Amino acid sequence: METVPYDVLDVACPSRMVLARVGEKWTVRILLSLDRSVLRFTELRGLLTDITPKVLTETLRSLERDGLVTRQVFAQVPPRVEYRLTPLGTSLLDAVQTLRSWSEANAPAILESRARADAAALV
Repeated sequence: METVPYDVLDVACPSRMVLARVGEKWTVRILLSLDRSVLRFTELRGLLTDITPKVLTETLRSLERDGLVTRQVFAQVPPRVEYRLTPLGTSLLDAVQTLRSWSEANAPAILESRARADAAALV
């Protein structure tokens, strides 16, 4: 079997959709939340207070479809649903944690740069 080279800079490469998924607004925050533990929908909503239930549902379904998250339904009243990272989702966490650390460490520099650019734009 021949190995297919992947290049996210190639417009026809399927790896672009993987990068797009990771770059979506809620993906990184959901992955970081599920790194803490297995969570129910309402627990995720509690951690991600600025996401709507509809968007959370859609994003979780997409992450499940991509094999990054699993959804387990327990037959009880009321129904209980838990979400957890799959091994594939867990394998993405190193990169996500690196991005998180970089973002937190460099936020002051970015904010200063924005303030300078905004001040210069007013002149």
